[in-house]
Amino acid sequence: MNARFALVDCNNFYASCERVFNPRLIGKPVVVLSNNDGCVIARSEEAKLLGIEMGAPAFKNEENFRRHGVQVLSSNYALYGDMSARVMATLRPSAISMEVYSIDEAFLGLEPWQGETYCRELRAKVRQWTGIPVSVGIATTKTLAKLANRIAKKTPSLKGVFDLTASLDPDAVLARVPCGDVWGIGKRLAERLTAVGIQTALDLKQADMALVRRELGVVGERTARELSGVSCLTLDEAPDPQKGIATARSFGQPIEAIEELEQALATYTARAAEKLRAGSQLAGRIQVHLETSPFRPDQPQYFPVAQAAMPDPTSHTPALISAATALLRKIYRPGYRYKKVGVFLTELCSASTAQLTLFGAKPNSAYARLDSLVDQINRQYGSNTLRYGSMGFQQQWHMRQERKSRAFTTRWDELLVARA
Repeated sequence: MNARFALVDCNNFYASCERVFNPRLIGKPVVVLSNNDGCVIARSEEAKLLGIEMGAPAFKNEENFRRHGVQVLSSNYALYGDMSARVMATLRPSAISMEVYSIDEAFLGLEPWQGETYCRELRAKVRQWTGIPVSVGIATTKTLAKLANRIAKKTPSLKGVFDLTASLDPDAVLARVPCGDVWGIGKRLAERLTAVGIQTALDLKQADMALVRRELGVVGERTARELSGVSCLTLDEAPDPQKGIATARSFGQPIEAIEELEQALATYTARAAEKLRAGSQLAGRIQVHLETSPFRPDQPQYFPVAQAAMPDPTSHTPALISAATALLRKIYRPGYRYKKVGVFLTELCSASTAQLTLFGAKPNSAYARLDSLVDQINRQYGSNTLRYGSMGFQQQWHMRQERKSRAFTTRWDELLVARA
């Protein structure tokens, strides 16, 4: 009953990351595009006011972008991931517990004395240390903290922080929030609730729990109880290990040659293996899939999938690349214009508890030391500083990213330079 949570959410995170290193973007409408510069996946407030929608195809909005002076950028996930890590590292010492909920959100467990003033200081600290603006919502449950954060973000007079526990009339606040805006409800479930007379967060809070359970199940009942101030969701400080790792990208242009497909697949497999090792895991099964473009019905379509068990669970990059290449050669058919290839590693297990076999690689083997060395060098000097020959060098199949900003924080040769 005495729990206190804060949800810290980065404002327009991708656009904010770009503005940190390019102040000329401040005050201008900014959109960030998806892989291959396809659709809008992030917008600044100025872009939202222009009516630019999430998921809008970029090619259909080129004239709109030009007319309103919209700054259009390719996604730069390495930059966003690094900036997220900096924000989370700034937040972590400031709370008794912390759950990183997404790349731009974190729940904090607060002491009773850590209220609005403290969170305003924390917000200022994040802005000073990272350049990223954040909003903070404070409440007695995670669901209410999420709601409070939304109010903090949408109400300019609150200046980015809202403490629902200090509100004189919390029910009046809930009465102004549609059910569809409650965390975990959404549009489809909100329509079901509306049909039984539940339209606002306050209605859901005051509803009969048997009715809520019948309409929304146990998860929905838990949400309703959280709105009543009953904390049902604890902070997940140690997320469950991943059950699978997938890496796939669309090509900048369709490709037909198996040699180029093998290079792309080797690159994606190496990245998946790196993620495996980062989580101290091994993969027991590997799956490879190919895709033609479903948006070109005038061309032959082909969507094959193949999978195989690894002889021993492994995270060794060459072993995984070899297995992936063998599967690709099994499903490849000439005469198709392929748009995507991907790899999916499953049957993951912990590297520290994996069942050893007589001939499998042992912990701290030469293979493991090689992988560790490659990872260390690539972290220090930039992705793909060391690479396997099967990944290729020209990479004509690479994603289209014509408006990508520099790797300001992850590559030595792209750091900002100040000249006096």
